[in-house]
Amino acid sequence: MKYYIILITLLLLFFSWDGYSQENPEKEQHKMTRWQMLKYDGVSAFGGIKHAYTQPFKWKGKDWATFGGIVAGSALLYIIDEPANDFFTDQEDDIPGIVKEAGFRFGKPLVNYGLTTSVYAFGLITKNEKVRKTGVLLIASATAGGIIQTVSKTLAGRARPHTGKGNDSFKFYSKEADYHSLPSGHAILSFTTIYAISKQFKNPYIKGGLYTIGLLSPISRLWQGAHWLTDVTLGVVLSVVIVDGIDNYLNKKERYAHHSKKNKIKWDLSIGAGQLGVIGKF
Repeated sequence: MKYYIILITLLLLFFSWDGYSQENPEKEQHKMTRWQMLKYDGVSAFGGIKHAYTQPFKWKGKDWATFGGIVAGSALLYIIDEPANDFFTDQEDDIPGIVKEAGFRFGKPLVNYGLTTSVYAFGLITKNEKVRKTGVLLIASATAGGIIQTVSKTLAGRARPHTGKGNDSFKFYSKEADYHSLPSGHAILSFTTIYAISKQFKNPYIKGGLYTIGLLSPISRLWQGAHWLTDVTLGVVLSVVIVDGIDNYLNKKERYAHHSKKNKIKWDLSIGAGQLGVIGKF
C-alpha cells in the first residue's frame, strides 16, 4: 500500500509540473460548481465507454486491416507461447521480490481504480480541466477495458500456464479462475492507466518511464506463470486501442477545451516471424 501512495503522490506532482497550468482560463469551465463538473464529467465518461463499444461497427478498411494484423500477429505468438512461458518462469527466482510485488499490486482493481479516482479527484478539487479530462479518460478506459476482459475471460475459458494443461486448453464459459487466462486483466488495467496518463505529457523521458511502469505488471504475470505471452500482448494492444479511441472521442466532441493535436505518438503495428509489437513514434 505504501508504494501505491508514493506512486499517486509522484503522479500528482508530475501533473502540477509538466504543463498542467491553465493555459486557456477563458475557455475553462471555471464558472461551474464542482457538482456540475462531476455531472458533466460523468456524461463524458459514459460517452467514451459507449464509443469504445460501438466504434467497431464504424470501422473502415484501414481499421479492419489493423484488426487483421493483430489477429495474425497473435497467431504467430501463439506458436511460441509454451517456450516463452518456460523462459519467463525460469527468470522468476532472479527477480527482486519488491519488483514482483509492485507488478502484481499495480494490476489489481483496488489499487488501479484507487489511482484512477485519485487523479480525477485531484482535478475536480483544484478545478483543473486538463487533469479532470485525464481522470475521465482513465475512468472510461479502465471501465471499458475491465468489462471486456471480464467477459472475455469467462467466454474463452483458457487454461493458465501454471495448470500444466498447455496453451491450447480451453473451457468455454468457465467460472474457474484457473481458466481465466485470456486476456490478462493485469495487463489491461495497468497499461490502460499508464498509457492514458502518458498521453498527457510531452516529455519523452517521462513517457518512457511511465511505459516501463505500465509494462511491469504484464511481465510480472509471465514470471509467475499466470498468463501466456499472447494473453499479455493482447491485453496491452487492447489497452492502446481503447485509450486512443476514447481520447479521440473526447477531443472530437470537444468535451474539454484543453486538448491538443500536437505532440501525440503515432502507433504502428509491427508483425514479424514469431512477434507482434506496437511501436510508438514521437
